[in-house]
Amino acid sequence: MAKKTKTPPPPRRVQAPRTRTDGNDRRTRILFYGAAASGLLALAVVLVVIFAGGGGGKDVAALMQKAACTFKTVDAFVPKGQPVHVESLTKKLSWNTFPPSNGQHYPAWAVWGFYTEPVNPRMVVHNLEHGGVVLWWGPDVPQKTVEQLNELYSDDSTGMFGTPLAGLDSKVAVSAWTGDPSRYGRDGYFGAGHVAVCPAWDSATRKAFVAFRDTYRGDGPEGVPLSSDEPGMGPG
Repeated sequence: MAKKTKTPPPPRRVQAPRTRTDGNDRRTRILFYGAAASGLLALAVVLVVIFAGGGGGKDVAALMQKAACTFKTVDAFVPKGQPVHVESLTKKLSWNTFPPSNGQHYPAWAVWGFYTEPVNPRMVVHNLEHGGVVLWWGPDVPQKTVEQLNELYSDDSTGMFGTPLAGLDSKVAVSAWTGDPSRYGRDGYFGAGHVAVCPAWDSATRKAFVAFRDTYRGDGPEGVPLSSDEPGMGPG
């Protein structure tokens, strides 16, 4: 942020002799102060809405409920004394949500994109750590739904990822990992995981997924900028 230029104080004005104030002047001042107070109150309301993000997670939860989805936020979990990065693409990891929304993962993340063949979730969790939002679906999800998920992905693909996942059957899901990069990995802090699982895809589900994306995307615990999460980008 550029340093603001200090404005020199205006020249001091000579105070005029006090005059008697009649009732009309007093009423005018009262109305003026009332209007000013109302303006400040309105400004305060606007600032609350701006800084609260219009409800954030509460809005997401309400929209997910309308779409008949299950939604939860959990403390991100990494077993005490163990590393976040695990050099294995087969080891069972202690994730505390399904689909995964946080936790241990492979050191290399997957190339950003939308896949029709399953991508190893141990890699995909690393994409979550970078601030990505992941769209998941089970093997029994209709092809039309996969195409609609791809449309959602294509609408705004930065920091987005799509992959089928065994175990979801006919359900669709979305997950994200958020946190404070300045605290990440200290004193057992690893941020929070967010995940929603939905029985089907319709307009209500799409609306809830868009709100989820707009609320959590780009807020990963490692502080990686979204400019590094463009489609086709990957490690190396």
